[in-house]
Amino acid sequence: MTSNQPDLPAVDSGLNWSADWPQTCEAMRRIARQHMSMAATEVETKADGSWVTAVDHAVQAAVQDWLAERFPAIGFLGEEMTDEEQNAAWARCLAGEQALWVVDPLDGTSNFRAGFPVFSLTLTLLQHGRVIAGLVYDPERDELFHARRGSGAFLNETRLDVRTLPALPLARCLAIVDFKRLNKMLACRLAGDAPYASQRSIGSVALDWCWIAAGRVQVYVHGKQKPWDYAAGQLIALEAGASSAALDGHRDALDDELKLAPRSAVVAVSESLMDEWLAVLLNP
Repeated sequence: MTSNQPDLPAVDSGLNWSADWPQTCEAMRRIARQHMSMAATEVETKADGSWVTAVDHAVQAAVQDWLAERFPAIGFLGEEMTDEEQNAAWARCLAGEQALWVVDPLDGTSNFRAGFPVFSLTLTLLQHGRVIAGLVYDPERDELFHARRGSGAFLNETRLDVRTLPALPLARCLAIVDFKRLNKMLACRLAGDAPYASQRSIGSVALDWCWIAAGRVQVYVHGKQKPWDYAAGQLIALEAGASSAALDGHRDALDDELKLAPRSAVVAVSESLMDEWLAVLLNP
């Protein structure tokens, strides 16, 4: 799905797209490479059972400081903030009081902690709850995925467009499936009677979306992800021509208002493949 929606009004923040967005992308690259080469020390367990490390906190602080210095009119929401802080920042954005940076400082903390080299930093810019720009940086491969609404998606300097890929039936596709967060009946059905050729689970939601955008995998399903996990990656995938939906079958559009609550995700590299993929997921 490409963007044929009208652009949102300019962000009243002093942000100059031609100069500031490339600088922001490079700053996120620099911060990630500086901090994510460190060992994952001081590991804690959050209330939801997930891991958080000193690196998560260090990256979030570095990103927040860099953004606040350059764009003081734009709000900030980080994954490692308290629920109260997140809710307040989100409410101000929805009310139109300010645009909002949304950051996942280390998407794939469990991988990082274990020394499994698949993790990323994500940054999304929202206005009135709608995504207008996003980036995902993979420091292990030095891959910077980025997109602005209506301006296409890129991997470093290379434009991404999955519409140029050969069409494949679902039976020949490589899928990313997060079995852990699917309901048990669906997970067992996919595991026991796989409708795709092969399956992976890489442990970084943001990179799941980006690998769809790059055409490395063709279909994806995940049962529960939060805005800092998916918002940037979803924009990148949609701008690259992919199609996304929720597990209830509702199709996504670039001008949808995001919710702070978790959501499911179904993604495919084309509308026709999405039809086939949803038919399998929704019809036992």
